[in-house]
Amino acid sequence: MAVWDDLVGQERVTAQLAAAARDADAIVTAEAELEAAGGAPGEPPEPTASKMTHAWLFTGPPGSGRSTAARAFAAALQCVSPDRALGGAPGCGFCDGCHTALVGTHADVEVVRTDVLSIGVKETRELVRRAQLSPANGRWQVIVLEDSDRLTEGAGNVLLKAVEEPAPRTVWLLCAPSVEDVLPTIRSRCRHLTLRTPPVDAVADVLVRRDGIAPDLAASAARATQGHIDRARRLATDERARERRATVLKLPLRIDDVGGCLKAAQELVDAAAEDAKQVAEEVDAKETEELRAALGAAAGTGGRLPRGTAGVMKDLQDRQKRRATRTQRDTLDLALTDLTGFYRDVLALQLGSSVAIANTEVQDALRRVAENSTSERTLRRIEAIRACREALDANVAPLLAVEAMTMALRAG
Repeated sequence: MAVWDDLVGQERVTAQLAAAARDADAIVTAEAELEAAGGAPGEPPEPTASKMTHAWLFTGPPGSGRSTAARAFAAALQCVSPDRALGGAPGCGFCDGCHTALVGTHADVEVVRTDVLSIGVKETRELVRRAQLSPANGRWQVIVLEDSDRLTEGAGNVLLKAVEEPAPRTVWLLCAPSVEDVLPTIRSRCRHLTLRTPPVDAVADVLVRRDGIAPDLAASAARATQGHIDRARRLATDERARERRATVLKLPLRIDDVGGCLKAAQELVDAAAEDAKQVAEEVDAKETEELRAALGAAAGTGGRLPRGTAGVMKDLQDRQKRRATRTQRDTLDLALTDLTGFYRDVLALQLGSSVAIANTEVQDALRRVAENSTSERTLRRIEAIRACREALDANVAPLLAVEAMTMALRAG
């Protein structure tokens, strides 16, 4: 299985990355031959037209596979398959270089993702320091920044220096929803690849082939998420996710009066808070215990921390609070995405569109809302959901933002 097999519905991007990986392999091979012939260590070969560059920017809508593409490219750059000498393309998926890069254990591939709201200057400086190192045992030093849109302005300026003056054999792979989410000075120094939303049929096929999900359930999940691979997998494998989604899709029928609007908003926010609490219960206690043990809080001392370590524990607690905030917002955003899909189907029915209905399990509710409203009101409702998402991004209190949205949905 080649490293590109998980990159669903992105044939054009796959071809570009495969070509760049071949050129990258040729660069490393030429450098090795130059050194063997007596050239200076690390001396670059004569410049040629190459599809390889030191910085890449992967953009595309949620679920398009930005991080999957970046990780696959990182694996192809580290490929050590002997088939390359026989004309085989890098990225076999089986060799030690490919395997360790894909599972996250390769010494020269750093994958950075954040479970908090932003990436700060301190973390970025550490990445830049690492980027200056030569590969330890791989062919390239690869930094995959999955959430480059979450860089603070200061962190972006720190990263800019490293992208402007790249170290030899270091590659930056940045992922973001759109080019506007990245500083212009950074994106102008990157090669830009745009991914598209994968076709529903392709997502269903990969769920069946790779995850062993029943075809009917895979097709339903892929259709409901409109090609979002990760959400489709979660919907197909997590019963609680299906229950939460079913609750969200009932909301449009529960906002006939002010009381219903306020109750629906409270339940939506409470469900998101419960999600954050579950993540905290699963992760926070383990993190705290591991840190206490690392700091020397032995059982024989009553579990008390050594003097001078309280600040470290406080940093962990602050990080856990930020993670809980992001988890709640992500859960709310997912619910709002499902709600947008509901009204998108309503609009399709009102306009007599031939677009396939995503939420086939609630067709009766869709028809009821479509018959009792107009396309203009539906568009205003979709706009109200968008405004709520923007308010949440601007740190408006979740309950206030969702209550305002449900009241706007009622008014149409």
